Amino acid sequence: MLFMTERDEFLMREAIHAAIKAGELEEVPIGAILTNESGEILAAAGNRTIIDSDPTAHAEILVLRRAAQLIGNYRLSGATVYTTIEPCAMCAGALVNARIKRLVYGAHDERFGAVETHFRICDSSSLNHKIEIESGVLAAECRSLMQNFFRQKRARRKREVSSFNRT
Repeated sequence: MLFMTERDEFLMREAIHAAIKAGELEEVPIGAILTNESGEILAAAGNRTIIDSDPTAHAEILVLRRAAQLIGNYRLSGATVYTTIEPCAMCAGALVNARIKRLVYGAHDERFGAVETHFRICDSSSLNHKIEIESGVLAAECRSLMQNFFRQKRARRKREVSSFNRT
């Protein structure tokens, strides 16, 4: 962890809110917020891969798209992205390409995390841009969202199979 502030916690709670809304739509509950250099929120999103039938509609990609369209430039220099879960390889690469200054995320993703868990895309010496990384902000809450979502999903599937077998 580099330097977490009260503002980081506040904005992570906004990302958690976006994740909860995604989960209510049966999407994997991941949320993201993008702020400009002044700390103004430019974009907020939750995952929409199922609703949009788009494998790239991860929360991080959606906030990058919205903010870039808003300012009229794909380079989001000085921006900070807050996301509930460590970004995957696709999202980490997009963050680097957008020239994000800082990434703040909640929980590590042991399977797909490409920022610190695997690959270290965001601060690789092989790339021409490095992102400041802050991890672990409200990690327990972020992890709990994911665990509860998948626990409920497994329980529903088990009930459906059980109901099917009784007929």
